[in-house]
Amino acid sequence: MTLEQIKKILPGLSNVEFQLENGTFVPEHFHVTEIGKVSKHFIDCGGTVRNEEKVNFQLWNADDTEHRLKPGKLLNIIRLSEEQLGIEDLEIEVEYQETTIGKYDLDFNGKHFILKNKATACLAQDACGIPTEKEKISLQDLEKKVISCSPNSGCC
Repeated sequence: MTLEQIKKILPGLSNVEFQLENGTFVPEHFHVTEIGKVSKHFIDCGGTVRNEEKVNFQLWNADDTEHRLKPGKLLNIIRLSEEQLGIEDLEIEVEYQETTIGKYDLDFNGKHFILKNKATACLAQDACGIPTEKEKISLQDLEKKVISCSPNSGCC
C-alpha cells in the first residue's frame, strides 16, 4: 500500500485498526510514534548496487489504554510528514514490536489495515548459484534411473 492509498482510505473510516495476518489485532490504544522516509542504499550478493525508499510508520503500545488514534489525526500526521520531510507517494512499511521489532507490508481488507509478513529473498539468484527449483521425482522413477545407469554410460 502506498501513502496516497492510505490517504484515500482514512476519511471513510471511523476507527484505525491494524491486524496481523494471524488474526491478532494491534491493541486499540496504539500510537503512531513515527512517520518517516527510509532510504536503503545497498549492494546485493551479485554485486548490483541498489536503492530502496519507503515510508515508515512505527506503531507503539503505551500504558495509556484510553488512547485512540482517529483517522483524521493520522491523516494530519501524514500530511505534516509530507510537508516537513518532503515524503512522496511511496510504499508503506510498518514497524511493530511484539517480542522484537518486526517490519510489515501494509494492506487493507475493507475494514482493517493488515500488517503483512515480510520475507527475505535473494535479489541476485542468478549470481548466487541457487537452483531455481529442485527436480521432483518419485521414488519409482528414481529406482528406474539408478537401475538403468551403467558404469560407462556417463550418467554416474
